[in-house]
Amino acid sequence: MKPSGSNFSIHVAKENLKFSAAHFIAYPGFREPLHGHNYQVGVYLEGNLASTGYVIDFGLIKKLTKEIVDRLDERTIIPASSDCLKIEGPKDGKVRIRYEDDEFVLPAADVCLLPIAHSSAEELARYIWDELAAALVARGALSNVTTMEISVAEGPGQSAHYRSQTSAEADCLSTAT
Repeated sequence: MKPSGSNFSIHVAKENLKFSAAHFIAYPGFREPLHGHNYQVGVYLEGNLASTGYVIDFGLIKKLTKEIVDRLDERTIIPASSDCLKIEGPKDGKVRIRYEDDEFVLPAADVCLLPIAHSSAEELARYIWDELAAALVARGALSNVTTMEISVAEGPGQSAHYRSQTSAEADCLSTAT
């Protein structure tokens, strides 16, 4: 008798799944100084075995995750959905970011505007989860995966995780594309 449910998991945490980025957390009444981290990303998936004997191909997860982190590498992460930042641009090759009396003007090529409210490790983990899920759906490769978790570490012993079921997310992403 074959057991049912998600009985297998894989974890991918390679040295090259990293990015260096500047950011600052801002919310009404508070802004931390602009600073940077060397982030390390990990991917954990649970699911059922496919006929190939895999939950999902490790190589595909490494490739897609590397593509995502490369888009973030050596950029300043700006949360485009912030409730307290005023963002203008890109215009004339620059992005202007205002918080109360503070202003940053950065070359547009150095900025990564993300659809998040804060540039926290938690929201970066959810953003990477969304991007990876969409990339897997586009390749029809999410069918055996039931749960996916992304970890984003800002340093040793300090990481944030975003974990969610994939079936409902995959359905939503499939109908949106």
